[in-house]
Amino acid sequence: MARIKMAYVGGGSTRAPGTVASIVEQGENFQGSEIVLIDLNMERLEIVKTIGEKMARNRGIDLKISITTDRRAGLQDCDAVLTSYRPGGFEARYLDESIPLKHGVIGQETQGPGGFFMALRSIHVMQGIIQDIERVAPRARIFNYTNPINIVSQAVTKHTDVPIYSFCEGPWDFTAATAVAADLDPEKLDTVMIGLNHGCWSVRHLYDGEDVMPLLCQAYERKRHDGSISTTRLRLLKLAVQMNSIPADYFQYYYFKDEITSELKAKPTTRAQDIMASVPDYWEHYREQAALDNPQLDPKRSRGGIHELELAIDGMDAIFNDKGDILPVNVPNQGALPDFDDDLVVEMRGLLDRHGVNRLADGRLPGHVVGLVKMLAEYQALAAEAAWCGRRMDGIRALASNPLVMSLEKAEVIYDEMAAALKDYLPERLLS
Repeated sequence: MARIKMAYVGGGSTRAPGTVASIVEQGENFQGSEIVLIDLNMERLEIVKTIGEKMARNRGIDLKISITTDRRAGLQDCDAVLTSYRPGGFEARYLDESIPLKHGVIGQETQGPGGFFMALRSIHVMQGIIQDIERVAPRARIFNYTNPINIVSQAVTKHTDVPIYSFCEGPWDFTAATAVAADLDPEKLDTVMIGLNHGCWSVRHLYDGEDVMPLLCQAYERKRHDGSISTTRLRLLKLAVQMNSIPADYFQYYYFKDEITSELKAKPTTRAQDIMASVPDYWEHYREQAALDNPQLDPKRSRGGIHELELAIDGMDAIFNDKGDILPVNVPNQGALPDFDDDLVVEMRGLLDRHGVNRLADGRLPGHVVGLVKMLAEYQALAAEAAWCGRRMDGIRALASNPLVMSLEKAEVIYDEMAAALKDYLPERLLS
């Protein structure tokens, strides 16, 4: 089994204890490895380190866990860099969500203006990480979970030679949630989703070897009147039935834009505010568990659950242990999906082994859904370029191309207001 040095940038986040639990869960695959937790808050790093060390000891896993607030020092000689960070924290996410709504545009973590400014902040930090890797860890590969992962990866792959693989459980979670909404067993589903991260559709959707769509149609007709399903899940079930393809959950923001905008405006708090209200309890729980001999994370008191970022750990295992596992991954297309340019980062299935990602060609998207995905792809490329080396006007143009905005006037007003509010996390070039 592979013995590696892994750095985890974001190792003091609210998701970090669950991520360390994922690493320990797969610890047999990395016996003797070293994990370096990197973040800005030493007290929280200490808590995560303690939880991880005790979990590893109780499972008989040989893992060395260290912590640092010095990113370059932590990255020294790493083989793998796990990135999952949030510049500006949930306070910045609140601005991402609330400012667009003032102008009648959906505010969301990875979509629309909110996702755009998350990308600007994330890529600004990633540029520093890349510089550190090039200086002190030239053989390292990045396993990325930092959102929006498609735009972050687009920028890195376009402008650097550092290998980056971005991961998201969406292609598994979207189809499983649709099955549950239709009272079906997710274990009996056989699906393939392709497209963009948070912008993918199913091109294979079988249930017990047969097309699942007739079952979804029956479920939709049954549930649209009985009130047994949430509005969100009913919308997504309807979208699957009408498009004859299971969608990523995030397509609801485009196909039901007006309804969702009204709902978000009427809601007294944003999603970021809801999370911030829970953060003190998360850390109280983590401190309690760190004090125990055998920490056990409670999924109800842990951000994201008791196992986090596990798909990235699966990816490391597949690559460093040369397993040849097939996983959903975000990498440059290179001809695998004929609907998209070769240099566009797309979400597809890949066979992961010691050579990296071997892309699987899973065909084309249905014609009636591919148009919107292509618009999002063009926006993705523009946003990545603006974030990496652009100026204010490049940012405004990119934002105006987003299907949730589609207005140069609105894009300029929202851009300037959000840039001013988030200026502490942006490079000066994007402010002028």
